[in-house]
Amino acid sequence: MNAPKPQHPNSDVRMRGFMQRATVEQASTWIDAALPDFRLLPSETVSLFAAMGRVLAADVTSQVNVPGFARSMMDGFAVRSEQTYGATSYNPLPLKILGTCLPGKPFAGSVETGQAVRIMTGAPLPDGADAVIPVEHTEINGDSVLVLGEVSAGKHIGQVGEDIRAGEQIQPARRILRPQDLGVLSSIGVAEVTVIRRPRVRIVITGNELLPAGTPPSACRIPDANGPMLQGLVLRDGGLPLVREIVPDNPEALRAALHDDADVILVSGGSSVGQEDHVPRLLAEEGELGIHGIAMRPSSPAGMGRLNGRLVFLLPGNPVSCLCAYDFFAGRAIRALGGQSPDWPHRRVRMVLSRKLVSTVGRVDYARVQVRGTEAEPLAVSGASVLSSTTRADGFVIVPADSEGYPPGTEIEVLLY
Repeated sequence: MNAPKPQHPNSDVRMRGFMQRATVEQASTWIDAALPDFRLLPSETVSLFAAMGRVLAADVTSQVNVPGFARSMMDGFAVRSEQTYGATSYNPLPLKILGTCLPGKPFAGSVETGQAVRIMTGAPLPDGADAVIPVEHTEINGDSVLVLGEVSAGKHIGQVGEDIRAGEQIQPARRILRPQDLGVLSSIGVAEVTVIRRPRVRIVITGNELLPAGTPPSACRIPDANGPMLQGLVLRDGGLPLVREIVPDNPEALRAALHDDADVILVSGGSSVGQEDHVPRLLAEEGELGIHGIAMRPSSPAGMGRLNGRLVFLLPGNPVSCLCAYDFFAGRAIRALGGQSPDWPHRRVRMVLSRKLVSTVGRVDYARVQVRGTEAEPLAVSGASVLSSTTRADGFVIVPADSEGYPPGTEIEVLLY
């Protein structure tokens, strides 16, 4: 007979409460240990115009020089530099104009002694010329140009490979492509880019009290706020969100929702101690419940596990708790799977507290703050269901478990939304 599968002590906490709580560090360590089993996702090839924000799967090396030809950096005249020596406004030197050189239209002849070619910015340098004299340092006199100043060899010329050399690595693997990166790729003739496939993230929203997102509230039923929020968070972290209809608090419906072919499954709701909170037990039965119950505020009912080779995150139904648990745990995994840094994506600044920030030893606090000049002011609202507090806030402070908070005037680190 097969030995019974060991159960997590918090696999069924309905109407009983949590037997124990993991620390935030233990939960993060569990994720990091699980990620090698979920290695980087396969790569795919996308159009350059679809590559914005994607993560390169391999180094990119240029096969060409940029520019591939010597070109003028000014509107003026292509000349032999030695023909300008001694030229001043008081001693103009005449050169015969042979013709004009335009971008994309090279001059057919060669510049010889006593000659010049009118040239525009970006046009290829004619044979025989080694410098460009700007138009403002010249005067036209019939079919000749009067040179009013000297130029040295190479002046106002973009040299071959001045920007990029053939064989040069221009972008490393794991780089998140920005607009300027796409421009550089185009400049070396890259039309398609090999990128890491975006993690497919199934968003499962549970709750009999929920109405579809964007629906006006009705009696004791409320519109789903977590679905749109989680979709935005997944997009921010480079994932591909897949949103299904709201799943009722029914064990069989929830069991079916857990068996999804996405890379990561996010379940919002059904993870706490209520009578209808079935998800932790179902995950423990169908797969592995690795963590359930975390010493933090908000988001203490959060959890995580594995099912059919996929990561599953249990996110509380209260919106602020859902946001907090996603940012601490699910977002970390999604970013890492997609080849990005798992660290917080928020910009960090050092600020001084304007008033006391209270916390409790033994748990991590996610405290929302408003920025007031150079100071951070803690918001008085701390409820896990008051989602508007996150829009009134400019960011948040993470208070570690060994702290009772900070007095006014303390310099703290603020993570900006």
